[in-house]
Amino acid sequence: MIRKVIEELNDTKIKAVLFDLDGTLLPMDLDEFFENYFKLLAAKLYPYGYTDSEKLIKVVVGGVYEAIKNDGTRYNGEVFWDFFDRNLAQVKLDNKAEILDEFYRNEFNSLKSLCGFNPKANRTVKLLKQKGIRTVVATKPIFPPSAIESRMEWAGLELSDFEYYTDYDKCRYCKPDVGYYKEIADRLGVLPSECLMVGNDVSEDMTAMDIGMRVFLLTDCLINSENKDLSSYNKGGFDELVKFIEQHI
Repeated sequence: MIRKVIEELNDTKIKAVLFDLDGTLLPMDLDEFFENYFKLLAAKLYPYGYTDSEKLIKVVVGGVYEAIKNDGTRYNGEVFWDFFDRNLAQVKLDNKAEILDEFYRNEFNSLKSLCGFNPKANRTVKLLKQKGIRTVVATKPIFPPSAIESRMEWAGLELSDFEYYTDYDKCRYCKPDVGYYKEIADRLGVLPSECLMVGNDVSEDMTAMDIGMRVFLLTDCLINSENKDLSSYNKGGFDELVKFIEQHI
C-alpha cells in the first residue's frame, strides 16, 4: 500500500514550487540577523514611547510565538498585535502598523549587508516560470508584507517572479503546522501532491511531507536543530534542485 502511494506521488507532475525565503532564496545567518534586527527595531520605536527596549523585544518575540501557535481562527497579524497591545498597554499608539511598515521599507534594509546572495536562486525561479510552473514564497508568516518584499529584493527577486507570498496578513497558520501548507495549496487550487516545498529548515519546511507535498532540502544554509536523519529527503544545492525538478515536470 505504502509503495503504491509513493509510486503515485512520483508520477504526479509538479505544478507549483514553494520556496522558503531566509536561508533558502536568501542566504543568511539567522542568529546574527535577528540580533541586529531587534536593535534596529528598538531604536525605531524608542521615540514613540517604547523606551524599555528589553521589554519591547520580549513582547515582540512573545507575539511571534503566539502567531506560531495560531489555530487558524484569526490571521497571524491579528494574533501578534493583540499580544503586543495587551503586554505594552501603557503606550497608546494607533499607527503602530504604519510606523513598522515605514521601518521595513527603510531602516530594515540596512540588514541586507548581513545576508548573502546566490544568483542561482534567481535563475532557478526564472527557469520555473519559463516552464509554466507556479511559484510561491512560502516564508514563515510572522512579518507584514513590506518585510517580505524587502527581503525578496535582497535576494535579487521581483514580486512578479511569484504568484503569491505568505505574510502575517494573509495566513492563519504558521510553519511547521501543516495547516500552513494546506492553506497555500487551497489558495492555489492544487493538490498537495502537485506541490514541491523547497527549504533549508528540516523541522519547519519538511513537515510539508505530512500532507503529501514533495520536499527538497536545500543544504546551503542547513538548519537541523533536532538532528533528524536526512537520508529520506531529496537534498542538495540549487544545481541538484534543478535536476530534481526536471525529472518531475
